[in-house]
Amino acid sequence: MRNTPLIPQPDRLYVIGDIHGRADLLDCMIDLLHRDLVKDPVDNCLTVTVGDYVDRGMKSRDVLDRLAANPFPTALVPLKGNHEDLFETFLQDPSIGGRWRRFGGLETLHSYGVDVGPLMRGKDYEDAADALRSAVPQAHLDFLASLHTALSVGRYFLCHAGVRPGIPLAQQREEDLLGIRERFLNSNANFGKIVVHGHTPIETPEILPNRINIDTGAFMTGRLTCAVLEAERVRFLTTV
Repeated sequence: MRNTPLIPQPDRLYVIGDIHGRADLLDCMIDLLHRDLVKDPVDNCLTVTVGDYVDRGMKSRDVLDRLAANPFPTALVPLKGNHEDLFETFLQDPSIGGRWRRFGGLETLHSYGVDVGPLMRGKDYEDAADALRSAVPQAHLDFLASLHTALSVGRYFLCHAGVRPGIPLAQQREEDLLGIRERFLNSNANFGKIVVHGHTPIETPEILPNRINIDTGAFMTGRLTCAVLEAERVRFLTTV
């Protein structure tokens, strides 16, 4: 697992769910955070995004443009999702293109101006990877390379997908942090901290004793959700 930073819990923690190429919703969320801080200002704030910035939606490039420059009125710690992993892997190994396109990779390639016609017919993945390498700004590559797979903040453990029950948080595997579902979602275990995650879309945010799910399927619902964590209080900002 990539090193997991451990930081004290700030006075307010904003945690934003899966964006999936919806730059329009990200812009709305940026505005909501600004408004929230004007309405109820605090000095010590941190924003965390839990990954899946690319794919499915049509504006993945725009999303990475914004996040790479930290558009929020607070410090930002962006985490890695399984779709960022696919993006980086495709650049190194175009043979995964058939898999990536089933998970929204064509939309990401299109956002960088790459011709996706041949890929829709299941061919020319090498050429597409070459075109993508030429099109992706260095700032985007640096941003992707900087992503951690998890962040421990006070009483919360933040990651993209979840954790494997029975394994200490410090020993979680990257493949679980980025992709686990049923074994985590169906567990009533005490994980040691409350796990805040995305990855599995739900209609409304879910608060359970051991976890909080903030993936409200933004790319298809128009609802991008942010959990606002303050002391013992949990509230939500949403774009709808």
